[in-house]
Amino acid sequence: WSMTFEDGGSKIGKLEKVGKTNRTGSTVSFKPDPSIFKSVHFSYSTICERAQEDAFLLKGLKMIVRDQRKEEREVIYQYEDGLKAFIEEVNQDHTPMHDSISFRGESNQIVVEGCFQYTDEYQENIFSFTNMVRTRDGGSHETGAKQAFTKVFNEYARKNGFLKEKDKGFDGNDVREGLTLVINLTIPEDYLQFEGQTKEKLGTPEAKPATETVVSENLRYFLEENKEIANALVRKIIKAAQARNAARKARADIRNGKGKNRSERVLSGKLASAQSKDARRKELYLVEGDSAGGSAKQGRDSKYQAILPLRGKVLNTEKASLEAIEKNEELNTIIHALGAGVGANFTAEDSNYYKVIIMTDADDDGAHIQNLLLTFFYRYMRDLITHEMLYIALPPLYRIAKGGKEYYLYTNEELDEKKAELKNGYTITRYKGLGEMNATQLWDTTMNPESRTLLCVTIENAMMAEKRVTELMGDKAELRRNWIEDNVVFTLEDDYKEVSA
Repeated sequence: WSMTFEDGGSKIGKLEKVGKTNRTGSTVSFKPDPSIFKSVHFSYSTICERAQEDAFLLKGLKMIVRDQRKEEREVIYQYEDGLKAFIEEVNQDHTPMHDSISFRGESNQIVVEGCFQYTDEYQENIFSFTNMVRTRDGGSHETGAKQAFTKVFNEYARKNGFLKEKDKGFDGNDVREGLTLVINLTIPEDYLQFEGQTKEKLGTPEAKPATETVVSENLRYFLEENKEIANALVRKIIKAAQARNAARKARADIRNGKGKNRSERVLSGKLASAQSKDARRKELYLVEGDSAGGSAKQGRDSKYQAILPLRGKVLNTEKASLEAIEKNEELNTIIHALGAGVGANFTAEDSNYYKVIIMTDADDDGAHIQNLLLTFFYRYMRDLITHEMLYIALPPLYRIAKGGKEYYLYTNEELDEKKAELKNGYTITRYKGLGEMNATQLWDTTMNPESRTLLCVTIENAMMAEKRVTELMGDKAELRRNWIEDNVVFTLEDDYKEVSA
């Protein structure tokens, strides 16, 4: 049988009998409506990622993705222990401290299953799902899981002599350093509640104690049955706590006037600081090149905006150790300018600025510098992203002038529309770099809070973010090449220079 629909579900014709078949199931074929979508590019890699995610969550499910647009290609996803495979996918380029541990349990009619593994990384990675829906903003189940890890590790440490009765317990951030955790809940519809405009945060109150109970029971059993691994993990937590406390003390000393010399030496002659002492209003612009840095320094609001010019391309931190990063002049300057630590010791609340803004040229070099900085912040100052304190400035691509009036345009589409509106007699300037704008132009277009456009950097899909950084910035060139072939459409566009019409 076959049937056709259009315009969001309107029936076109009747249900038709096609003939006999020995196959079962349904086939749905569709095309985007051209009256709604101007252009559509189906990303093979994106579709594969979504199919793989479903296969991870549903044990034994076979997902087949077949692309027949050019040379035919096909990939099949099927896992007998999907959550364990999920962990292995995320941690494939990290050094694990133990085999991944799967668990499953039920509490108050809520089924909780999950998997966890510790690596030598600084960051924690928590991926949560509810009834096959990704809960990107976390919720009650993530809160329950975090509390379980903190409680059980503190219990184990006290029981085995790592902590004395008078000692303060481990902080949750230290307990979760290097933790990769996947939790997947199945909740009856009567309990199910989501919060937020996008419904990506679980609000079900019962999910918190249910998750805490199941995770605590299984984690407690794992630690007791694997003493050698458990002791190594506790020692890792102790080191994390010591490093965090030392970093906090160093930052406090600087704020109290002690230990400033090294910081001042690093920043001397580089940072044009803001006059205000209020970190909640100050912004730090990371600017490509001395020329653009000079314009930014002249055009800024010096009370609240600080300028840090970057000379050349910074280190690719996906391929570098923390020791190498701290020796790198440009990255070391950023670390000292923010004053909030680095790696496991970074704390967004201690930052000297509430906005960090990457401002680079609108060309290939600028995009590369932007990616290198994003990699650094993702790997070593991720709290800056999760607290929505990292931004990308959008300088204009074009300036078009006619009859004493000027217009700044940010896309080729805007330029074409303005050309059609003005018809003729205009002059177009294509900005190849920020340094081509004078101080007033840079302020008006890119730095004035009343008129600028900033992109806030966020992590919508933690697993995909981890995978992308590894693919695009890591050591394996074939991963980059495959992604480019699957996702980049190369076109020839007009290269607007100084022209008149």
